[in-house]
Amino acid sequence: MRLRPAARTRARACAVAALTAVALLATGQPANAAPRADTADPMNRAFAEASQEYGVPRDLLAAVGYGESRLNGHAGKPSQANGYGVMHLASNPTNRSLEKAAELTGESAARLRRDTTANILGGAAVLRDHADALGLDAAERRDVNAWYPAVARYSAADGPAAALYADAVFTFLAEGVAATVAGGEEVLVPSRPVDPEKGEVSASDVYAQSEDYPSARWVPAHAENFAVGRTATVDKVVIHVTQGSYAGSISWFQNPASQVSAHYVIRSSDGEVTQTVRDKDTAWHARSANASSVGIEHEGWVDEPAWFTDAMYRSSAALTSHLSAKFNIPKDRAHIVGHVEVPGNDHTDPGPHWDWNYYMELIGGDPGNGGDGLSFPLYTLQQSGSSGPQVTAVQTLLTQQKYSPGKVDGLFGSDTKSAVEKFQRDRSLDADGMVGPKTWTALLSAGTTPLLKQGGSGDAVKRLQRALTAALGKTVGVDGSFGPATDTAVRNYQDTRKLGVDGQVGPATWKALQSGK
Repeated sequence: MRLRPAARTRARACAVAALTAVALLATGQPANAAPRADTADPMNRAFAEASQEYGVPRDLLAAVGYGESRLNGHAGKPSQANGYGVMHLASNPTNRSLEKAAELTGESAARLRRDTTANILGGAAVLRDHADALGLDAAERRDVNAWYPAVARYSAADGPAAALYADAVFTFLAEGVAATVAGGEEVLVPSRPVDPEKGEVSASDVYAQSEDYPSARWVPAHAENFAVGRTATVDKVVIHVTQGSYAGSISWFQNPASQVSAHYVIRSSDGEVTQTVRDKDTAWHARSANASSVGIEHEGWVDEPAWFTDAMYRSSAALTSHLSAKFNIPKDRAHIVGHVEVPGNDHTDPGPHWDWNYYMELIGGDPGNGGDGLSFPLYTLQQSGSSGPQVTAVQTLLTQQKYSPGKVDGLFGSDTKSAVEKFQRDRSLDADGMVGPKTWTALLSAGTTPLLKQGGSGDAVKRLQRALTAALGKTVGVDGSFGPATDTAVRNYQDTRKLGVDGQVGPATWKALQSGK
């Protein structure tokens, strides 16, 4: 396999044998053959039929889909680059693969976005279109190695970013894939020797080394997506999730229309790091914290914990430790924060599946909460036996309201349960001793009830924002500033609770919140 050293695969004789055996058991046919088109498994059937329709090797097609989405269509939700489905058919100023797929297949853009079978067919059509433009004949199309330049073009990237993308796909082909998708269906790509014919991409497969972090590759973002220099002292690291693939995100930062970037991107499968903006410059990743932070993007989606691999955690922790030493950043949760914790942002990453305790342990830092210890992107059920930062928040709130949860230690024991039950009885809630959405809403909103409206600020606004997060079940950024996002959340709450919808938090809205409505 003529991949560069960083992408070169290791020999896995045992794994190859095991995966081949699984493929034979699952499909009843040789591992290097495509699944039968009449299989009951819908995604395998979609890959087989799209392969037959457009003459794209089935395993190549599946490897592209795996690299883009881990074979998850995300219910038609777009990536940050406005790409859709298993095959990440995109619609942005530099990648029009969604529109091209619609033209080639006759399917509507709406169906290509949401229907997995149509999406896979569209991806195959676009790949075949690139192969035709490159002049691949029928014999070449049967050889998976001849498809490397077409795969690079599918990325809609240039230079090293395109090579990163194609190398990742051919690494999946070399190492094999065994993915379980919706419904329990297993999609297999057996491992095999690969020797890609890189053609016009070969000159691009030269990766520069980062000057700031020698373990990283250097693939610069477009000059219009960051600012040269800093206007503030760097005092924090911001943790992000890409909502897309590793190579796709790096490519997106090279797109001047994106107007976004991050300093570093980390790959899920092996923890590989690419730097896209120099540490001395200001990446555009966290609004109010851009000038004072270093942004690290992690490949994946916030609602899919499988992306957060040990290799990714360890690689990211090593990078954050390096940055902490370089900029004298304290290793605590007030200075190593999630995107959701940065004031003025409406993002939810890294989300509830990011293991902050493990991450801070790897860094060798303080695993305590960021900020005030009361603000979370989502509030989850706390009950007897629960432990962790949200139990500490419950105990802190109960103490503030003159209840007695016992020691504020993050352990939900009998004293905390008794205090919760008393609080619930006083608020006419079901006294079950568990802190669910209603009790969270009442606890978080407890206190004074000043009139709040857009333009306001302060601690009361923070209480409101936390309570709305609990009541609505979706993140409302806690920054103490009553801006448009908070106004929208208030109106949503008022509408769904049949209150007067005026966007102002007066007696009726406060009463509803403090009663857990």
